[in-house]
Amino acid sequence: MTVHSTVEASAADLLWPRYTAPEDLAAIEAVPLAARGLPESTYALLVRAATRWPERTAITVLPDAARWREPVRRSYSDLLADVHKYANLLHELGVRRTDAVALIAPNCAELIPAALAAQLAGIAAPINGGLSHEHLADLLRRSGARVLIAAGPELAPETWTAAVELAARGLVDALLVLRPTAAVSPAVTPNVTSGSAPNAPELPGIVIGYLDTLAAETDSSHFHGEPPTASDLAALFHTGGTTGVPKLAAHRHSGEVSNAWMIAANSLLDEGSVVFAALPLFHVNALVVTLLAPLFRGQPVVWAGPLGYRDLTLYAEFWNIVAHYRIATMSAVPTVYAVLARCPIDADITSLRYAMVGASPLPLAVRESFQLHTGVTLVEGYGLTEATCASARSFPDVPRPGAVGQRMPYQQVAVVRTAEDGVWETLPAGETGVLVISGPTVFAGYVTGHDEHGHRLDGLGTVVDGRLSTGDLAHIDDEGFIHLHGRAKDLIIRGGHNIDPASIEDALLSHPQVSAAGAVGRPDAHAGEVPVAYVAHIAGAEVTEDELVAWAAERVPERAAAPKTVTILDALPVTEVGKPYKLG
Repeated sequence: MTVHSTVEASAADLLWPRYTAPEDLAAIEAVPLAARGLPESTYALLVRAATRWPERTAITVLPDAARWREPVRRSYSDLLADVHKYANLLHELGVRRTDAVALIAPNCAELIPAALAAQLAGIAAPINGGLSHEHLADLLRRSGARVLIAAGPELAPETWTAAVELAARGLVDALLVLRPTAAVSPAVTPNVTSGSAPNAPELPGIVIGYLDTLAAETDSSHFHGEPPTASDLAALFHTGGTTGVPKLAAHRHSGEVSNAWMIAANSLLDEGSVVFAALPLFHVNALVVTLLAPLFRGQPVVWAGPLGYRDLTLYAEFWNIVAHYRIATMSAVPTVYAVLARCPIDADITSLRYAMVGASPLPLAVRESFQLHTGVTLVEGYGLTEATCASARSFPDVPRPGAVGQRMPYQQVAVVRTAEDGVWETLPAGETGVLVISGPTVFAGYVTGHDEHGHRLDGLGTVVDGRLSTGDLAHIDDEGFIHLHGRAKDLIIRGGHNIDPASIEDALLSHPQVSAAGAVGRPDAHAGEVPVAYVAHIAGAEVTEDELVAWAAERVPERAAAPKTVTILDALPVTEVGKPYKLG
């Protein structure tokens, strides 16, 4: 063996330790994270992939679920070239290292390199286009973004209307427009100052044009600006509910790269494992789990169309898509798996090694129905935007019922309670308190302002001595697995007694005619709060509300948790990524 090949083998051993079971964690952490040679930034990660596997397919993007046989494909070298072109355009428009670039669009072939280009030229600030126009405006102002990359009228008409309104209000200096996947660029390529988009008003001083057209003549070979370093900000992700303006959580390149590596280090998947992605890119799971992590191993990713899991046609075609593209793993929320558990399987889905689930607790009834229907193991994970993305993972061959997983390498977890003097006291194994996380993935803080030096950041009380309070109630068992007990703010407190809504929801979801359930506390003059529940049922169901009250009363773990009422709705409210939405 030559010296060169010996060095490569040694580097590979450091980068890819064995990580198939819980007992591997100690051996992994015996090597310091700094010694593993991770790329310095998300850009360096992409360059590494394009250098190693230039002709390998990086992304396969479906125009929509109905046209899943007509994808747009980009190799790793193609993806890097697009990122260079888009980043150089942003640089020409004045974007520098501490400047944010806002992105408001559903997933499409252009959005993926645009998001990476925003992290290369400046800081990516992806925003949910479903927010109100005022929320969009407020997030733009707080991010400091003066360049907006947005869906055009052919891709998402409502988003385009919002983007034009934001530009007309003088909130941006440039509006760069994205086309639908597989749309053909016009033959004429205008320069940066004259590029135009359909239905765009005349807005003096504001550049408006299709992103691909405006970037057509820019250099695709390298980035002309200063590339980011590990400590630079990579992205601003909004987090929080849909009432009140969400907070902006700042990620560093080091946090995103290290978290992507923790996910990619999974020894159960190899370089040929195909990943399916359908969550929107304004969600950290889409960026870290299905974009950055596959870059480490050169894994191909199949991206669903702009509606993602909200495209009803996707469910009719899903198993055909899995069979055709040989999907090995996917990531979704419990509501998606609840629907897939009822979709007939008429294709060979043996390529699907396991399916990842996160964002909200996985009801036992959903797990059992999906696994019985498909033969595919659901693997729970846990994370939050403020800890970059993922902080715990499960193991498909080592089931641990009731747990969301073991902490990921180099992240430390503990359960604490707040003493009278405000100090966090660490609780022993088995005791329930608030889960806290520390380590390289803890975010840089929330954006509280922006000036000529960049963004002002503050943990706003969620980070104390490097430890992040998740706001989730949990206990950690003797073997280090995390068991969640709901959000601290979602607890139903009945006469001083704490009730976990999940215990009520699990009871209702075990009914064969219930497809979704949510439990909340209703104000009560005597008890403070009493539990009530809301459900959606399957088509053709005949169960009554009174029958569901009785069903739940027989199955909740304690009498106090029995819901006073159960209300049947056509559908339960969910967020844009399918997480249950409870008014708080």
